[in-house]
Amino acid sequence: MDGLNSGGGRWGLWHEFLKPTISVSPSRVVALGGSVTIHCEGRQRSMEFFLRKAGRPNRQVRTVPDGTVAEFPIASVGQEDGGSYTCDYRSIADHNRWSYPSDPVNMILSYPKPSISLSPSGGVSLGGAVTVRCWGQHQGVQFVLNKERRHFPPADLDGSEAVFSSSNVHQDLGGSYSCSYHSRSEPFAVSYPSDPVELVVRGEGPASASPFPAPPPSQTLTGRRDVRFFLHKAGDLNPQQHVDPAGDGAEFRITTVSRQHGGNYSCSYRPQSEPFISSQPSDTIELVVGQLREGSYPKPSISVSPGGVIPVGGNITIRCQYQLLGMTFLLYKAGDVEYLNYTDPAGSEAEFPITSARREHGGNYTCRYHNKSGIYSEHSDRVQIIVAGEGPSPESRLPASHPARAQGVSVSPGAQQMGRPAQPVKVGWRGDISALWSAVLLLLVAFVCFRKTRASECLAQRGKG
Repeated sequence: MDGLNSGGGRWGLWHEFLKPTISVSPSRVVALGGSVTIHCEGRQRSMEFFLRKAGRPNRQVRTVPDGTVAEFPIASVGQEDGGSYTCDYRSIADHNRWSYPSDPVNMILSYPKPSISLSPSGGVSLGGAVTVRCWGQHQGVQFVLNKERRHFPPADLDGSEAVFSSSNVHQDLGGSYSCSYHSRSEPFAVSYPSDPVELVVRGEGPASASPFPAPPPSQTLTGRRDVRFFLHKAGDLNPQQHVDPAGDGAEFRITTVSRQHGGNYSCSYRPQSEPFISSQPSDTIELVVGQLREGSYPKPSISVSPGGVIPVGGNITIRCQYQLLGMTFLLYKAGDVEYLNYTDPAGSEAEFPITSARREHGGNYTCRYHNKSGIYSEHSDRVQIIVAGEGPSPESRLPASHPARAQGVSVSPGAQQMGRPAQPVKVGWRGDISALWSAVLLLLVAFVCFRKTRASECLAQRGKG
């Protein structure tokens, strides 16, 4: 027992249970009209849970006889639902046995983000005038203009639009701006910030558009090494990439090109000491991203070791190599449409060993490779394997993949999915069947003759025949 508690107007009640945990799902920040659920999780079963909102005398009650969690859903959030919440619980059997109250949780109502614009939009000259407009969907709100962690004095409005203006622009006003707004009557109702806009201060006075010329298409600038280059992509409003060059030019590398990289690009530069004074943009260049097709990768090299002639029962290894990592190599035999085997080597060379070679292992082989996206190379040149000499019937017509490197087993032709085998091959042997059938037929004739006459006569008659 923790003693008597006088908080919350509940005199004479024992605070016996640990405080519950309160949470809001899917998020503590919710749009007007959205739905949320407040969860209150206690430590005991058979409890009655109470949800309390700061400044509101009424409370909500949920009885949970079997579990430890009470849910308080709000189907359509209104302005009055924003605020600070706590919860507690008491025993269903003994209403004098209470828990401590939970820690508070704040529910923030989010208004839609406002819109923002600059006038003029293409930048402003030193000493010129600029106007920032910010507007939203709600009236009677307070707008705040933000500039890179700096907040300007808020503007109280009866309408839904705020105007921030300057008639004598100086360099310090250059930068990235956004705005937001909040309810004057509901402190827990705020909007998301608007998309950013960038105010660029150009030139040395109202008559000058820029102190620098546009960089040439080659992205080089003679005589200035204290500048920062920016890369612009048409239609992309995100902050541009920038490079601080050691020399007169800048390089913007794209290590892995994808389709979204296609488009029109230009560049500009700014002095590092005056980051919001910019050159005019360069001429545009277009980056066209094509699609790789079958056979887009160069063909690999293929070799056989030792040599191309082996005796029956001998061992041989087919090697396939190209200088790319992370590829899957496939082995083909002439006359077959599908591949015989595959392997994912750790390096750039794949091995396909053939142990105890059979006559049917002889033939012409090629290989190729593909990446994880299914883009294939051309087929390699052919190599020929000749299995010489007599030997027993073959156990398999397929070479086995390297046991230390392969991730699959020999596969049946046509059984593949995304460049990999789907079913293991059913291995059997096919020898000289004619000799076996001849022996069986001879025994059958002897048995029939034995039934009709004596075995010796039957054999004698067969000998005469």
